[in-house]
Amino acid sequence: MTRSLPRSITVGLFVLLTLLMVTTRFKHFGDALHLPDASMAVFFLGGLYLRRHLVFGFFLVLAVVLDEVSIHYAGISDFCMTAAYAFLPLAYAALWYGGRLYAQELTGSWRSLLGAFGVAFVCAVLCFAISNGSFYWLGGRYAHPHMAEYLQRLWQWGPLFVRTTLSYVAVALLLHAVLQRLAGAGAAQVRA
Repeated sequence: MTRSLPRSITVGLFVLLTLLMVTTRFKHFGDALHLPDASMAVFFLGGLYLRRHLVFGFFLVLAVVLDEVSIHYAGISDFCMTAAYAFLPLAYAALWYGGRLYAQELTGSWRSLLGAFGVAFVCAVLCFAISNGSFYWLGGRYAHPHMAEYLQRLWQWGPLFVRTTLSYVAVALLLHAVLQRLAGAGAAQVRA
């Protein structure tokens, strides 16, 4: 079972996840010069490794601040700023607390890492369904919302957001496995 991480590693992960969100939040899908938005992965990985409720609050505030900066200073459209924006904390909580719940199961084994990936998949789908559903049904951007159109939009955008999230999570879990193996090899050499 995973114990609390040493303070230096926790601080390093906090800084890394903060930088990842700051550098990617402006581009949802990325392009030749920018990585796609890592926010959903940041919330899952934050829950998995950092766990604290206060840190979840920090990342929520950071997301809002970055959205405000992108709209008012970087020329990003405010199309998504509707009443539905109030549902983002709930959507991100699905990721954070899903990761947090799985944290005690995370080890260096492939079975555990695949479990974390599966939990990330479920949480990413749930997060997207909450954020996209609230935007579609409550955002006021569609004159006559109906289930067929919603399902079409869910299918159009959902796989892209979930795939992006899972790509970041997969890289993090592979790094976790490598570092776990290196730590095990280092401990074995010390004992020898």
